[in-house]
Amino acid sequence: MKTIGLIGGMSWESSVEYYRIINETVKEKLGGLHSSKCLMYSVDFHEIEVLQHQDKWEELTVMMIDAGEKLKSGGADFIVICTNTMHKMAEDIEKAVGLKVLHIAEATGEEIIKSNIKKVGLIGTKFTMEGDFYKKVLKDKYNIDVIIPRAEDREIIHNVIYDELCKGEINSESKEKYKKIISKLAENGAEGIVLGCTEIPLLIKQQDVNIKIFDTTTIHGISAVEFALSDI
Repeated sequence: MKTIGLIGGMSWESSVEYYRIINETVKEKLGGLHSSKCLMYSVDFHEIEVLQHQDKWEELTVMMIDAGEKLKSGGADFIVICTNTMHKMAEDIEKAVGLKVLHIAEATGEEIIKSNIKKVGLIGTKFTMEGDFYKKVLKDKYNIDVIIPRAEDREIIHNVIYDELCKGEINSESKEKYKKIISKLAENGAEGIVLGCTEIPLLIKQQDVNIKIFDTTTIHGISAVEFALSDI
């Protein structure tokens, strides 16, 4: 079993889910008392959030590379970034650290293809929805078209993530807002919805909506185990 290096704490609310999903998947695949070989370097999300909203991505890249180097020195065989947004610098981390970064958008793209879906709605932080780093992977590697909510809806989604979900607050009113936004994306042609923020699955479950959802936290966690076990 390869040792998984997790960059966590963005937020720790979803990092907990990664640890649970990864270990449940190992148990399911190997049985008995098996659990995951993994390391986690957890950052202070306050520092990350401030730099994100100041658009200081170069400073953030240095911080993520440092986290990756710490995981490598601790014995990690590959890296899993426990958040969608920070995959913005995934390629830089991989090059600088010299370990494979298991890309969340690639893992998600593989699942979308399995569902024979060609057009998805993407919800997440404004950085993820409005940037190209995530949509480009889905389009260029998997020929999946991506649509995003209108500007005012993107603002709602973003604020709920940072003001509520990252603080562990689950609000029924926010759930209803998300459901309405998802419905609009479906009306605009989305065949599935990518929950492109690892906190959103804390709020939205498949039973909440009438369209296929792709829970990136679960998808990424399972793919990490599959990669860790790929040579055994």
